[in-house]
Amino acid sequence: MKGNLISILITSLIISALRLQCFAVQADTVRNNENIVITGVGDIMFGTAFPSAKYLPPHNNPLLLLGDLADTLAASDITFGNLEGSFLNYGEPVKKCRDTTKCYLFRMPEQYVNALVVSGFDILSLANNHFGDFGPVARSRTIELLDSLGIYYGGLLEYPYSIFRKDSLLYGFCAFAPNAGTISINDISKAEEIVKLLADTCNIVIVSFHGGAEGADYQHVPKTEEMFYTESRGDVYNFAHRMIDSGADVIFGNGPHITRAIEIYKNRFIGYSLGNFCTYGRFNLSGPNGIAPVFRLNINSDGRFISGRIIPVYQTYIGVRVDPEKRVIRKIQDLTAADFPDSVIKISDNGEITYK
Repeated sequence: MKGNLISILITSLIISALRLQCFAVQADTVRNNENIVITGVGDIMFGTAFPSAKYLPPHNNPLLLLGDLADTLAASDITFGNLEGSFLNYGEPVKKCRDTTKCYLFRMPEQYVNALVVSGFDILSLANNHFGDFGPVARSRTIELLDSLGIYYGGLLEYPYSIFRKDSLLYGFCAFAPNAGTISINDISKAEEIVKLLADTCNIVIVSFHGGAEGADYQHVPKTEEMFYTESRGDVYNFAHRMIDSGADVIFGNGPHITRAIEIYKNRFIGYSLGNFCTYGRFNLSGPNGIAPVFRLNINSDGRFISGRIIPVYQTYIGVRVDPEKRVIRKIQDLTAADFPDSVIKISDNGEITYK
C-alpha cells in the first residue's frame, strides 16, 4: 500500500509540473508548411570504463567510433538518440556482480559527452535499463553535463520531458520505459496525459519508448504485450498508436537491440526499434544485432510525414560505418511487409521511404 501511495504522489507531482510548464511556455509560432528534417538513431554507448578500461575505444576517442556519420547526424534540424548508459568518471555500480566480466554495466568517461555535441544531438532518451547502472550520482552528473551543453532529454521520473525552441518551432520530447526510475511504458494513461499536454503546447512532439523483447528472436512487432525475463516490456504497437492518438508526431522505439518494422499511422512516423547504433565493447553485434538504420525524416511543421530515407549502418571493431551492402534496408523492407501488409508506404532498395 505504501508503494502505491508513493507512486500516486510521484504521478501527481509530475502532472502538476507538466501543467505549470505548459501554461508558462506557450507556442506563439504560426504553423506553416515549413519542411523539417529529423534524424533518429538507436542505442548509443561509447564504451565503458567498468569493469576495465579495455572496453574504451581506441585512443580514448569516441569520435573515432562515429567516423563520417558525425557530420551526417549534425546536418539535421533535430537529431535524436537513445543514451544507453551514463557519464561518470569514477564510481561503483548500484548493482553488484559476482563476475564483472559477465555483468553489463555502463559508465562512460565524462569527456565522451562532447561526441554528442560534435554529432549535433538535440534530444536523448534516458529511459532505459542502463542509465541507472551507477545510481543517483551518475544520473545527476549526466544531467548536469547535458544541461551545460544544451542537449535536451526525457524519460526519468524527475525529468519526464523537455520543451525547447529551435529556429521558429517549439518542440516537446518525452520518453518511456518499463524500468525503475523511468516513466512507465505500461502506464498508458499517464503517458497519454503527458503527450496531450505537450501537444497542446508545442508545434512538434517527439516520443521515444524503450520496449519490446530483446534479440534476434524478436524482430517482429507482435501487436500484444511482450514479456522478457518475466518483465513486461509493453505492447509497443498499442502504445505507439495511443501516443499518436494523443498528439505525438514522431515515435522512435528502442530496446530490442535489433531493427524492427516501420509504420505510418495517421500520417505520423513510427520506428518500432532503431537497433544498436553505436555501442562499443560490450554489446552482442552478431547477425541482425550488428546492423541498424539512421532514419532521416522529412516532416512538415504540423508533424505530418512527407518522406524519409534509411541510411544503412553496421558496426565493426572500430565503430559504426555506412553499410555498402545495405543490409538493414532489406531487413526493414521484409519486416514492414510482414508486419504491416497494408502499409501506406514503400521502401526503395536505396532506402527512400515514400507514400505508395
